[in-house]
Amino acid sequence: MLVLIGVLSQYNKVLAAAAFTLWVFLAAFARERCIDRARKFEVYCQNVVGSFNETINYAMKNLPQAILIVDDNGRLEWCNKRTPDYTDKNPEQGMHINEFWSGMYSDKIFANDGEYIFSSNNKFFKVRHKQLKIKENYPPLTVLYVQDVTSHEKLKIEYNNSRTVIIYVQIDNYDEIMQGLTEAEKTSLMLSVNEVLDAWINSLSGFMRRISDDLYVVVLERRKLDKAMAEKFDVLDKMRQISSKNKLPVTLSMGVSIANKPSDELSKTELGVEAQAGLDLALGRGGDQVAVKIDGKTQFFGGKAKAVEKHTRVKARVVAHAIREAMDNADEIFIMGHRNEDFDCFGAAIGVAVMARILKKPVHIILSDMNEGIDKLVEIIANKPEYEDVFVKASDVTTGSSIAPLLFVVDTHIPHMVAAPMLLERISHVIVIDHHRRSENFVRNPLMVYLEPASSSTCELVTELLMYFGEDVVLSRLDATALYSGIVVDTKHFAIQTGARTFDAASYLKRSGADPVIVRHLFKSDYETTVALALAKARSEYYEGGLIVSYIDKVIPNVQVIASQAADSLLRVENVRMSIVCFQLKSDVVGISARSSGELNVQVIMEKFGGGGHQNVAGAQVKDGNLMEIKKQIIDFSKQYIAEADKASAKNAA
Repeated sequence: MLVLIGVLSQYNKVLAAAAFTLWVFLAAFARERCIDRARKFEVYCQNVVGSFNETINYAMKNLPQAILIVDDNGRLEWCNKRTPDYTDKNPEQGMHINEFWSGMYSDKIFANDGEYIFSSNNKFFKVRHKQLKIKENYPPLTVLYVQDVTSHEKLKIEYNNSRTVIIYVQIDNYDEIMQGLTEAEKTSLMLSVNEVLDAWINSLSGFMRRISDDLYVVVLERRKLDKAMAEKFDVLDKMRQISSKNKLPVTLSMGVSIANKPSDELSKTELGVEAQAGLDLALGRGGDQVAVKIDGKTQFFGGKAKAVEKHTRVKARVVAHAIREAMDNADEIFIMGHRNEDFDCFGAAIGVAVMARILKKPVHIILSDMNEGIDKLVEIIANKPEYEDVFVKASDVTTGSSIAPLLFVVDTHIPHMVAAPMLLERISHVIVIDHHRRSENFVRNPLMVYLEPASSSTCELVTELLMYFGEDVVLSRLDATALYSGIVVDTKHFAIQTGARTFDAASYLKRSGADPVIVRHLFKSDYETTVALALAKARSEYYEGGLIVSYIDKVIPNVQVIASQAADSLLRVENVRMSIVCFQLKSDVVGISARSSGELNVQVIMEKFGGGGHQNVAGAQVKDGNLMEIKKQIIDFSKQYIAEADKASAKNAA
C-alpha cells in the first residue's frame, strides 16, 4: 500500500496525502487487533491448555456413555463414572466383565476393532471395541465404548414382529376324504375342519378366508407365526384326528411367506406367489406339512402322515400324452438318474428308453462311474442289440450336434445328485420323474415335473406312463424285468409303501414278461457281502424309544446295498421303530441308510444331513465327515426326534 501511495504522490500529492492518512489509521487498527488476539490466546493457554489433562479426565469420567478398559482375559482395568449406571453391580478393578455386566463378554472383542449388540436385564447395548496401541512390553488392552440402544432395538423388534405373514392352507387329500360321502356328511366333515382351523387362527389373532373347496388364505403377524412355529404347527396333529366315513384322516399342507428384513420387503403379490410356492413344495413332499421360508432357508414342520395314494390314473394319462408330445419335438433323448444308480433308478431309465425307442428317437442312458449294485443287470441288457450304444458313462457324455435335445431325470430331483450335472446346464428342456418327497433343492426351470410321493417307486410311475403312452407299446422280457426289479427293491418285496396301483403296475409288467427268476438272480449276494452284512448287524446298538444303529467302517464293494439290507433287516427286530446304518462310501464320503416302521419319519432326520427320501425309507451322503462323529450326531438327533414325536402323540391321545 505504501508503494502505491508513493507512486500516486508523483501524480497527485493531495490524493496521496489522503491515502497516507488512511493507511496510518489502518495500521494502527491492525496493531491493536494483533495485541488483542495475543492477549486472548494467552488467556486461552492459561485456562485451557494449562489444564488439558484435567479437562480430558473430566470428560472421560463424566461422558454420558460407559467406557471400560479391559485386558486380554476380559478383566477390568478402568471404567468411567457412568459405567455403574448400566451394570448389574458396582465394577471393581480385576473383576471379569461378566461378573458385573451379564451378557457383555465376547471373545471377538479381542480379535480386532468392531462393534456388536448384546442384551442384559431387558436392555440392549451397543459395544464398540478398539485395541489400544501401547508399548510392546505392556500387556494388550482393549477399550470398550458402550451405548444404551434399548429404544432403537425394541423398535426394530416391534417392526419385525409386526411383519405381515401370508399362509396358504390346503386340505391336501380333499378328494379322497370326500369320496363316497353324502352331501350331509360332506357338510358335517367340513364343519369339523373349519372349527379346528377357526380355533387355531383365533389363538393366533389372525384372519382367515376360504377361497375354494379345499383352499384357505390366512394373514398373521410375525409374532404369531413364531408362536405357531414354537408349537410345531400342532393344528396338523389336531386335524389328523378328524376322519371321514371312509376312515381317512384329514391332512393339511401350508405354504408360509414373510419379508424378513426391510431390504427384503416384498409386495403383497410377491408374498402370495412365495406362499403358493411353499404350498407346492409341501404338497410335493407328500403333504401333511408346513413349508416356512425364513432368512432364505425353508423350514419344514409336520410330515408325519403317509402320502395318500390317488385312486385314479388321470394324471398319469395326461402326463404320458404330454411326454409323448415333448419326445416328438426332440431330436435326441438323454436319460439319467442319481449317482450310484440302484434298480429303481435304472429300471425307470429303461422304461423311458422304451418310449424313445417306440418313437424311433436316438436315446442315451447316462450312468455314473460308480454303480456296482446294478452291474449284473447292466451287463445282461447292454448285450442286447436294441441297447447297442445306448449306455454312456457320465464322464464321456456329450450332446453332440443335437438341435433340440430332451433330458429326463428319473428317481431324483436334486441337481447335485444326478449322474451328469453338466447336462442340466447344456439342455434347457428337462422332464423330472420321481417318487421322493420334494426337497428345497430342485432342478431349475423343468419343462415338466411328475412327482408322486405316494407312489412306491419311480418304476411304478414309469410303468403307468407306459400304459397310457400308446397302443404301440410293447415291452421286451428284459425291459419288463428291469422295471419289475425296481418296484421289488423299493417296496422290499411288496412289504412297504405298497398300494393297489403298485400291484396293478406289477401285474402289467408280469403280463409283459417280467421274470422273477432273473430278479432273484440279480439279488443274490456273494460270500464277502454276506459276511459284511452279518458284521453290520452284529455291531448294532439298541436305544430306548425303538432306535437301532449300526455302522460299516470300511470301503467295500456294494457297501451301499449292504447298508440298505442291514437297515431293512434290523427293522425287523422286535420293538424297533427306526433303523439307521452309517457306512464309509468313499474315503471322503460317509453314507447313511435309514428305515422306519411307519410310526416315525426318517426323511426328516436325513434332511438334517443333506439327504432325503420317504417317510419309511431315506438316506444321505456327507462329504468330508468322520464316520463315528456322524454316527453320534445321528443318534443324538434321532433320540431327540423320537422323544418329541412320542410327546406329541401322548398329548394328542390325551
